[in-house]
Amino acid sequence: MTRQQIDDIETETAFSLSLQAEDEKWMQIALKSAKAASDLGEVPVGAVLVKDGNLIAAAGNQPILLHDPTAHAEIRVLRTAAQQLHNYRLPGSTLYVTLEPCLMCIGAIIHARVERLVYGATDPKTGAVCSLYPIGSDRRLNHPLIITSGILEAECSDLLRTFFQEKRAARKQQP
Repeated sequence: MTRQQIDDIETETAFSLSLQAEDEKWMQIALKSAKAASDLGEVPVGAVLVKDGNLIAAAGNQPILLHDPTAHAEIRVLRTAAQQLHNYRLPGSTLYVTLEPCLMCIGAIIHARVERLVYGATDPKTGAVCSLYPIGSDRRLNHPLIITSGILEAECSDLLRTFFQEKRAARKQQP
């Protein structure tokens, strides 16, 4: 192996570690949005949209509170970001979400031309990125999406698990 090849590998490794740290930083903010949603009695899913290293929008799920079946964290963030940037297209952006997006959300992510999707926990019941449907990686779509999964997966999964355990326990307490 040449010195240049070794340097290239070291550079790639440093970039990868840097990207991992950046992803974790933004996912922590998405987790805060998820916790805020949970405090409102909503399923704890949070999302943030970042562009050029800047936070553009953050939101948690609110379909119950807003009486809106489309008020998932991802949709709310995309709407806010589009308003902030005065453009329904969000090229060059990264969306961080605590749970693998559903069919509705991955469709909106693709239509918004988000460049990169980063999510924490997989969703075996409604996930449309890899779990049930591989929409995000379908090469037939006209917009390629870079996907990273498993960022702070344990924290994201634990938040959801705890929320649903508490819901079930509360139901058992009711007469």
